[in-house]
Amino acid sequence: MERSEAVKKLKQLEGIDLRPLADKFSVTVWSGDKKNKGWAGHVLERYLGLPINSAQSPNFGSWELKIVPLKRNRSGGLQVKETMAITMIDAYNVEHTPFENSHLLSKLQKAVVCARVFESQEEERSLLVRVATFDLDDPAHYCQVKADYELVRETIRTRGFGSLTGAMGVLVQPRTKGPGHGSTRRAFYARTGFVTHILGL
Repeated sequence: MERSEAVKKLKQLEGIDLRPLADKFSVTVWSGDKKNKGWAGHVLERYLGLPINSAQSPNFGSWELKIVPLKRNRSGGLQVKETMAITMIDAYNVEHTPFENSHLLSKLQKAVVCARVFESQEEERSLLVRVATFDLDDPAHYCQVKADYELVRETIRTRGFGSLTGAMGVLVQPRTKGPGHGSTRRAFYARTGFVTHILGL
C-alpha cells in the first residue's frame, strides 16, 4: 500500500473512537490485568489490512506507521503525552552504520504519525485526532537527528553500549526499552518536543 493511499484511509478515522475498532478487528487491549500497549497501532494496521509488524525495516516497505498518545493539559488543550519509540538500538549495527544508511533515518524519512487522545489507563475510549506525514526534509532537523545518532555511535565505540543514557540527544534520545528498570535493551526515542513538531501541533 502506498503512503498516500494509507493516509487517505487513515484520515477517514479522524474523530473516531479506536476502542470499538479494537473489538471489530480482534485486537486484544487487555489480557487479564495486563494491557497491550501497542493496541492502537495494531488497530490501525488491521484497519489498513496490513500485518502487525515490529521489524526494523519500515513497516510497509517504503514508509513507517507510528501512533502516539496525546493528553489534555490544564487549559484543556492537547499535548504530546510521551516520547515516541522509533527503532531498537543494535550496538553492533549502530556502531558500524553511518547515519545515511541507518534504521533510524529509514524510519523517519517517510513516516505516517497518528495521534490519539489518551483518556485513562482503562483505555475505554480513545479518539484518533491527527494523521500527519513526516519526511525529515528540514535541513536543521536532519542535521540535529544526525548529530544525535552520531553521539550514540561515538559513545558505543568509545565507552560501550552500557554508557548510553536518556539524557543524551536533543531531538532523539537513546533510552531503555522493555519491562522493568532492569532492562538492558535500548531504543531511539523522539523527544516530546520533536513529536509535537512531527504532528504539527
